[in-house]
Amino acid sequence: QVQLVESGGGLVQAGGSLNVSCRASMIITGFIRMGWYRQAPGKQRELVALITTGGDRTHYADSVKGRFTISRDITKNTMYLQMNSLKPEDTGVYYCNAVIVMDYWGKGTPVTVSS
Repeated sequence: QVQLVESGGGLVQAGGSLNVSCRASMIITGFIRMGWYRQAPGKQRELVALITTGGDRTHYADSVKGRFTISRDITKNTMYLQMNSLKPEDTGVYYCNAVIVMDYWGKGTPVTVSS
């Protein structure tokens, strides 16, 4: 059973930064891809960023391009999302996703950006 555990969320003022992490219970190079999704109150879960197995390709939602950076450390089996220039609309629960045969999800870490 694959387990994904997020951490690093919190409360930050607009314009600030946060770095959220996702630690996997298996070697992350075994995943087809990994990514971050978020769900704001009353809204559907949406894609934030993806990273491929080799770490050589990334994809970002238009709303976060230029502000967020997805990365990973295979020695720690951990994926990161560095979030800069945060806006109130970035508020939500951030979920880690990993794909190998099926989708696996973490329980999420809340991010609140105050104006």
